[in-house]
Amino acid sequence: MQLIPVIDLLNGMVVHAKMGDRSNYQPIQSALCKSSEPIDVINALLELYPFERIYIADLDAITGQGNHAAIIKYIQEQYPALEIWLDAGIKNANHLRLWNNLKLTHVIGSESITSTHDLGEISAYLNKNFILSLDSNQSGFLGFADLHTNTDLWPENVILMSLAQVGANQGANLELLEKFKRYSKEFNLYAAGGVRNIDDISTLKQLGIYGVLLASALHSKQISADKIKNVYQ
Repeated sequence: MQLIPVIDLLNGMVVHAKMGDRSNYQPIQSALCKSSEPIDVINALLELYPFERIYIADLDAITGQGNHAAIIKYIQEQYPALEIWLDAGIKNANHLRLWNNLKLTHVIGSESITSTHDLGEISAYLNKNFILSLDSNQSGFLGFADLHTNTDLWPENVILMSLAQVGANQGANLELLEKFKRYSKEFNLYAAGGVRNIDDISTLKQLGIYGVLLASALHSKQISADKIKNVYQ
């Protein structure tokens, strides 16, 4: 199972994402470091464990308020071997051109895509080398009607992003994950939102989930370096 730390960038800082309520996100308060500066948080996460990849949500880009391209470029310069998964609110293939100078794995969020046509053009532009994030919140699925059921539209790696669980310390949405696992066994499914501790990770592993995105559980030290190592053994 893969464990992937997450940082959410807003107005140049790492913020604590909670239940998808972006208007109220505050700078992160982490037990790993005293700073909310992106490079300081990255340093702290990689000191905790030498993760191979990290997920970055550029909330400015997602909400159409600019982007953090310069900060992400700096992170990449400091850690050239670190694979960056980036959700920058990509809506169509044209939006990808901004990021051409960076070596990224793009995360395409269903909340940002409005049609099969746009997703097809993105897939062609990236030679199918992207990750699809199937986003949901308290109201249900975020995206055009058949994206969450038509697996012909999916790439190999798919994130099940439950925004209602993000930062809530209430556990993962097992009902949602079990539902998707029943008809998408050939895909690598990643759980995002609500994972609190190593027991939650063990449950997801038994369910057949391929990887987990983590933030709060790392910053609160609910998951230690030793427990991370045990996952990979």
